[in-house]
Amino acid sequence: MVMMMETQRIPIVRLSGKLIVSIQTALSDTVVDRLQQDVAAACEKGDARGLVVDLSGVDVLDSYITRSIRDLAVMARLMGVETVVCGLRPAVAMTLVEMGMELPGVRTALNLDRALALLDTLQPEGLPHDLAGEGDEWEGEA
Repeated sequence: MVMMMETQRIPIVRLSGKLIVSIQTALSDTVVDRLQQDVAAACEKGDARGLVVDLSGVDVLDSYITRSIRDLAVMARLMGVETVVCGLRPAVAMTLVEMGMELPGVRTALNLDRALALLDTLQPEGLPHDLAGEGDEWEGEA
């Protein structure tokens, strides 16, 4: 009898118009791929003003996982949801620098409190998402 294991899911919490993804487990390629799908679905609902990806529980980031986190942040921004990655441990940050890995185009913050505060400065409260601030506009073909 062959049993299929369901892919582990990382919860996405909605709080005051923001999506919070707090990763407190080791990431595998499968888990991070599923997370990208889940975040895309949550962003598609259209009621999120921001996304925080908290990596404080992550001890190791390889090049694939790092690129996937960057891609997740860029994808959310393209869907109109500003993103901040926070909680990188010093050892993880130093390793990423030593590997020559960066997160270009991705805002970062020290911790969850600072990430939430940064999101608040990016989009003034009370304005509809598409009217808040001067965001990038898509000029591609429809």
